[in-house]
Amino acid sequence: MNCFPLFCRILMAAFLLTATVSFQQPASLKAFIPKGYEILDTTTGDLNRDALPDMIMVLRKKGEDSTSDVVEHPEKRPLLILLGQQDHSYKLAARNDNVVYCVDCGGMMGDPFQGVTIKNGYFSVEHYGGSAWRWTRIITFRYSPDDKNWYLHKDGGDSFHASQPDSVTTKVRTAKDFGKVPFVKYDIYKEN
Repeated sequence: MNCFPLFCRILMAAFLLTATVSFQQPASLKAFIPKGYEILDTTTGDLNRDALPDMIMVLRKKGEDSTSDVVEHPEKRPLLILLGQQDHSYKLAARNDNVVYCVDCGGMMGDPFQGVTIKNGYFSVEHYGGSAWRWTRIITFRYSPDDKNWYLHKDGGDSFHASQPDSVTTKVRTAKDFGKVPFVKYDIYKEN
């Protein structure tokens, strides 16, 4: 017999869900959230190579599930680069509303946003979507210490048909293909 009965697992899952829903963000982050928005995701790491913990914050509009229209009016999801300060506060370094796909941009697979990763001055925004044809899209930005800015480093992903998941096509473009694109000017909704 299982020593961790199904009932206990259900109670644990309910507790974790309640704990997740009731989690409050620190007051210092609320100043960066515009009225009518809430936090979709946060990720910490060193974005500008100064050894202080920085943060990427992705926001979503409250009620976006019912107001977003991928064709005519996708609800934009702001991505904020917040730099850690010596006093443990954050300072807004940059914002772009066109780096994270909208809630209904993923097709039949639902919300395509998968998360953000940070590593040594780079950060990547990851998406996954589609229906019979599946796709990923990973957009990576790199910090430039010369002008203290982030630039598009790579933009690409995989595609495959659900009936042939081992037959994957990968397309990745780099700065050699698109030139020097600052983070604030990048637009995921426009084909470059």
